[in-house]
Amino acid sequence: MGIADDTLDEILHEINETNDGICFMINRFLLFLGPARARTLFLLIAGTGLVSLVLNVLVDEFTWVQPVQTLLALGAIAGTAVIILGKLDPEDRGRALAILLPSLGAIILGLTVLPNLLLPLVGAALGWVVAGFLVFRSRGPMEYQQAVRHLRKNEYGEAVKIMDGLIKKEPETANHYRFRAELQRLWGKLDRARRDYERMTELDPESAVAFNGLAEVYLQSGDYPAAMTAARTAADLAPDEWVALYNLGMIADRLGESQQAVENLEQAAALRVPDARHRLLIQFYLARAYMRLGDQTAAEDAVAAMRRQRGGLDEWQKILASDQATTLRAVLGDDVQAAQGLIDGTVDVTALAETAG
Repeated sequence: MGIADDTLDEILHEINETNDGICFMINRFLLFLGPARARTLFLLIAGTGLVSLVLNVLVDEFTWVQPVQTLLALGAIAGTAVIILGKLDPEDRGRALAILLPSLGAIILGLTVLPNLLLPLVGAALGWVVAGFLVFRSRGPMEYQQAVRHLRKNEYGEAVKIMDGLIKKEPETANHYRFRAELQRLWGKLDRARRDYERMTELDPESAVAFNGLAEVYLQSGDYPAAMTAARTAADLAPDEWVALYNLGMIADRLGESQQAVENLEQAAALRVPDARHRLLIQFYLARAYMRLGDQTAAEDAVAAMRRQRGGLDEWQKILASDQATTLRAVLGDDVQAAQGLIDGTVDVTALAETAG
């Protein structure tokens, strides 16, 4: 689906990961970056490191070698910052900049002005990063973490009870209802989830997130007209967000309204869609809509765009393999399977004209 922030599929990402120390942290970081950014980061660090090692052979012969190595290090630092910061939301990006800029300044100072103090400056920079993320990190209620721990064990009832208690203490906090709704969707309790999203709309009538959640519950329940109404409200409230447009396109796909699907999905694709898995499905629904409209050339272009988002297919497969993904599989399982067939070439694009939404 397409909820922003602490989404259903993001929760499933977390559940799918192991809890083995460093490996867990690395996997979480790679999943956060996504396949394309992770690959770019690896090539950047490996490439600059390799060139710097080769230049070490010439360091005693040419005076320009050390300045070039310094520039390579600065380029690697700047590139890494751009790759990571580009993945963050604006609020998180500001927090990360407040943490990283002093550290980057210290490292640059050591590389350029005070090379004899480089190691202490690097140590101080790393210490500030660790301390900064501990001090400035976004702190959610402990109950959220406890609920997710129960969810990893398929203890849905216990997870929801924890949120029940938190909502009893803080009944006017809309995000608590949102998180409980997501838990109940994973549990398959769609009617309860719908009531929580409705309560969110009462607490915050301007919340596009609440109406997006409501649209997705209706979509999962098969009530497409109600889903369309809620998604349109979300799009009106947040016209520059891709989520509601993506949901509108998906709902139009289910209703067989292909021209409407194309309009909504093209608008969504023109915005910043951070995850390859959602970019993949946008192109899949576009391909199906174009084939239903008889435009095979545009459909083939969409399939070509899908192939450029192949990493998104791997992400969906990991998410849908989870024990907690039963409800999500019912909605997206056939679409992801069809997308894989198109990417692998085992399904011809012309077959999309006959597939049901």
